[in-house]
Amino acid sequence: MALTPSQLSKPIFSTKPTSQTPLFSLPTTQKIKSRPFNVRSSVAVAPSSTVASKASAKVKKVKARQIVDSRGNPTVEVDLITEDDNLYRSAVPSGASTGIYEALELRDGDKSVYGGKGVLNAVENINEFLGPKLIGVDVRNQTDVDGVMLEIDGTPNKSKLGANAILGVSLSVCRAGAGAKGVPLYRHIQEISNTKELVMPVPAFNVINGGSHAGNNLAMQEFMILPVGATSFSEAFQMGSEVYHILKGIIKAKYGQDACNVGDEGGFAPNVQDNREGLVLLIDAIEKAGYTGKIKIGMDVAASEFLTKDGKDFPIVSIEDPFDQDDWSSWSSLQSSVGIQLVGDDLLVTNPKRIAEAIGKKACNALLLKVNQIGTVTESIQAALDSKAAGWGVMVSHRSGETEDNFIADLSVGLASGQIKTELLAKRALLRIEEELGNVRYAGEAFRSP
Repeated sequence: MALTPSQLSKPIFSTKPTSQTPLFSLPTTQKIKSRPFNVRSSVAVAPSSTVASKASAKVKKVKARQIVDSRGNPTVEVDLITEDDNLYRSAVPSGASTGIYEALELRDGDKSVYGGKGVLNAVENINEFLGPKLIGVDVRNQTDVDGVMLEIDGTPNKSKLGANAILGVSLSVCRAGAGAKGVPLYRHIQEISNTKELVMPVPAFNVINGGSHAGNNLAMQEFMILPVGATSFSEAFQMGSEVYHILKGIIKAKYGQDACNVGDEGGFAPNVQDNREGLVLLIDAIEKAGYTGKIKIGMDVAASEFLTKDGKDFPIVSIEDPFDQDDWSSWSSLQSSVGIQLVGDDLLVTNPKRIAEAIGKKACNALLLKVNQIGTVTESIQAALDSKAAGWGVMVSHRSGETEDNFIADLSVGLASGQIKTELLAKRALLRIEEELGNVRYAGEAFRSP
C-alpha cells in the first residue's frame, strides 16, 4: 500500500548549521517554466557520462511513472528536475532470481493488472511523499539525501516505501549531483566514494543460460566468459563478441536452430544435459576464436561437488552462490579449499550487514554488487568499500529485468570494481567511457584487485 500523510508526520529536516553546503533549503512554490527541459544524463537521450557545464544543485520537482523492463514487467522510472530545469532520468532494474534478504521490491499485488506486478504504489510513494520532501535538497550530498529517504521509510528492508521507489530517486539524485558539479557520472561516483583511480572493468559475457533464466536442464543459471587477457575494454568487447558468435554456430550445428534461442539475460539456452557439456561448448568456442588462455570462465550456481572434482579441467576463475544463502558452514568450508573467486550474491544481497557477517565467517571473497538489492547508491558504495577493505573482489551486476538505464557502467568505472556482469547497453556505455578517458587502465588479469 502507498503511505498516508500521517505516517510521514515526523520531522526530518535539521536546522543545525554545518560546515558543508546546506543539504536543505525551504521548499519553493515556483512554477515549472514554459521553456523545454534540458534533458541531461538521461537514460533515453544522452550518454550518462556526457556533461556540458555545471548546473543547479537544488531539486525543483521529482516525478515518477510506471514503465516496463526487458521482460515486460512493470518497473519504476524517475525524473528529477533541478531549479534550472535540467532533467535527470533513471529507471530501476528487477531480478528474476532474488535472495530472501534483498530489500523489498514493492509490487501492487492486483492479479488482474500485470499479473500483480504493477508498481503504481511505489510510484505514488515517490510522487506524493518522497518527491515533495526532497524539494530544495542539494543533490551533491548523496549520503545525506539517501539518509533522508531511509529515515522516511524507517524499516530494515525498505518495505514501507519500497526499495524500487527509493532506488529510482537515489539514482536520479546521483546523476543530478554529477550535473551540478559539471563532471561525468563516473567521476562524481569516484569522488563520493574516494576511489583513487578510474579503472575499466573486465566484462563478464553471459553466453549460456540455465536455471530460472532459461528452459533447459541446466542447474546453473549462467556460464560466463571473462576476457582477462585483453589489453583494453574495447578489445575485451571484441573478444567476447567473437566467441559469442562462434558459440552460436557450434550450438546450431550440434543441437539445431531452436537451441540458439536465448534466455532472459541474452545467453543461449541449448538443451544441455549437464554442466560439463556446457563448459566443453565454451572451451571449443574459445579455442576456435583463438583466445585460449586469454579468456577465462565464470559460473553462477556452481555445484560444489563438480567444482572440486571436475572443475580443475576447465579455466574457471569465478563462481557465484554455490550454496544456499543461510548455509554459512558450507560457504566457509569451500572458501578455505579453493583459490578462485567465490562470489556472494543471494548470500550478501549487497547489504553491508550481511557482508560484515560473511567477512567474519570467511564465507566468500567477492561481492556481486546489485544496486536494487539494497536500494540506495550510498549503501551500494558502502558495500563495495567494505568488500574491498576486506581484500575481496567486487563485480558490479545488472538484473535479468533491465531497462535502458546504464548507471552501472559509470558505477563500475567510478568504483574501480575491476569486473562487471551486464547486458549490451552498459557495455556500449563502457566503450564510450573508455574513449572519453583515453589513457585508462583495463583491469585484465587483476580484475579481483584492480
